Amino acid sequence: MAYTAIDVKNLRESTGAGMMDCKKALDECAGDFQKAVDFLRAKGLAAAAKKQSRVAMEGVISACVKGKIASVVEVNIETDFAAKNEDFQKLAATASNVAVDANISSIASLMSSKTPAGSTIQDMISELTIKIGEKIDVRRLEVLKLEGHGLIGSYVHSGKIGVLVRAETDKDVSGNETFKELVKDLCMQVAAANPQFLDASGIDETFKAREAEVYTAQLKEQGKPEAMIPNIVKGKLNKLASEVCLYEQSFVKDPDTTIAKLIENVSKTVGATIKVTKFVKLTLGEGLQKQEDNFAEEVAKMTGHN
Repeated sequence: MAYTAIDVKNLRESTGAGMMDCKKALDECAGDFQKAVDFLRAKGLAAAAKKQSRVAMEGVISACVKGKIASVVEVNIETDFAAKNEDFQKLAATASNVAVDANISSIASLMSSKTPAGSTIQDMISELTIKIGEKIDVRRLEVLKLEGHGLIGSYVHSGKIGVLVRAETDKDVSGNETFKELVKDLCMQVAAANPQFLDASGIDETFKAREAEVYTAQLKEQGKPEAMIPNIVKGKLNKLASEVCLYEQSFVKDPDTTIAKLIENVSKTVGATIKVTKFVKLTLGEGLQKQEDNFAEEVAKMTGHN
């Protein structure tokens, strides 16, 4: 699989590894981007899992919660300057509100939905595109609904990270301040600690296998005895849950307490069983590529690829 200077640039931005290391990784992995990320991780040249969420596009994330339904939406635009435009910010807020009010979970339906002013979201985008002169795109929309008792919480950090958390209960304690504070803390936890699963039982085998491969390659690189590697990998996989599972993570506000213990304690305090059944996190620009600039040409010259 061939690769270009842009691939080298994107790999560098995703992993923080040096330019020539990125070129070597793509050479070794026949141009496969994900394999190149893992190659760099194995060599200790990248903290890929932590850096892959770097912003690759401008825009804003907006969230809206009304009763038992909530939405979080990502709206992209070309420049950071335009992303701060008041009308653009209003568009994003309107989109998240309309998604909730009209109970919409698809972008196609959202685009044709009416706003309180009578126009559609698509109309707003078309008018704003002409006014600002930049491409605008509603890229992602996530909606959470609550069927029984509980709360859906939301948190947006600087318009760059948006989180929804659904906490269900066996009785109505939605007005309890301690419960509301818990849901708020859980949203902050997801934003800060970036869990990928609810608990250890939710870690899929593909994820485990990939991590095991990376761990094995890292240990070989470090010169660990071959016979010891399987047991070390097993230990690392056991620890993995505490890093990627919400319930197993240490509470960011009190590292001596796990989220599971925190939920258990609050459950006793409010007199209701509390269970987080889903969370959503959107990071602005995840998986997108910025408009290329002269840096790409610089990479091409250094690597001999164009």
